[in-house]
Amino acid sequence: MYVKKCPECGGINLFMNREKGEIICKDCGLVVEDKMVEFGQEWREFDSDGGDEGSRRRTGAPMTYTQFDQGLGTEVGQKADLLSLGAKDRNKFFRLRKWQYRISTAIERNLKLALAELKRVSSYLKLPKSVEEEAAMIYTQAVQRGLVRGRSMESVVSGALYAACRRHEVPRTLDELSEASGIEKKEIGRTYRFVTRELGITILPSNPADYIARFASSLKLSPETQSKAVDILESAQHEELTSGRGPTGIAAAALYVSALIHGEKRTQREVADVAGVTEVTIRNRYKELLEKLKLEREIKKTKKKGKK
Repeated sequence: MYVKKCPECGGINLFMNREKGEIICKDCGLVVEDKMVEFGQEWREFDSDGGDEGSRRRTGAPMTYTQFDQGLGTEVGQKADLLSLGAKDRNKFFRLRKWQYRISTAIERNLKLALAELKRVSSYLKLPKSVEEEAAMIYTQAVQRGLVRGRSMESVVSGALYAACRRHEVPRTLDELSEASGIEKKEIGRTYRFVTRELGITILPSNPADYIARFASSLKLSPETQSKAVDILESAQHEELTSGRGPTGIAAAALYVSALIHGEKRTQREVADVAGVTEVTIRNRYKELLEKLKLEREIKKTKKKGKK
């Protein structure tokens, strides 16, 4: 704590020198306190515009796995800076830039290409930054463990993205990842299972309810239909109808039943196309839901109202 009066003369006319960390009595000149600790923010700006109060900051950009060096690396000059140098110095720095690239390790070169592909697929699927960061971390660990050998870089990237989506409960299907990456659905699934097993990543089964909002938005269904579909899924889970079934198929079937109950007619073909499953899957799940949950009466009531 700072002293409030001078112990020598009892004066209260004290001056605090923050740069030197001292408190001085203006009446008698006694240094009341020295070597004080400043607990405020420490602004250190090393840029050319460091005097600007609005641009003060303590740190640079945060670390991120979406860059091969996690954002901590440096580069020998930028092209715009090198053009301002003389011919001799310019050639020297161009050689340094070339050698910097050549001495990078095989892992770094792999990560440069793979993380660029990961960003492209992530942007195509409109994934949040948290999922992209998680996928980049999974891929980096896979490269460091040598799990990429014998597999295409694109398939491992897609498998890492799918694992990250599952961990963050962001509903994306293997069909969507296959379309975005150009890799076969089976290959992505096989790589995903291999990577998660080798890295010891625990992933819980997908919740079918996570897909309801996306499918309903694509089919332009009302909020009431969405809510009813979620209720149907909860009842189905209670009756253990979701065990061993694909989450997209059971979600699409619940949405199809809910649409029929609310009089919003959608064909099984339309629902199947949105969910990325076959009409046979929709039909089988639909029959199971009607039989086990006794939903036929609600559908018949809607049909009667429509006739009236």
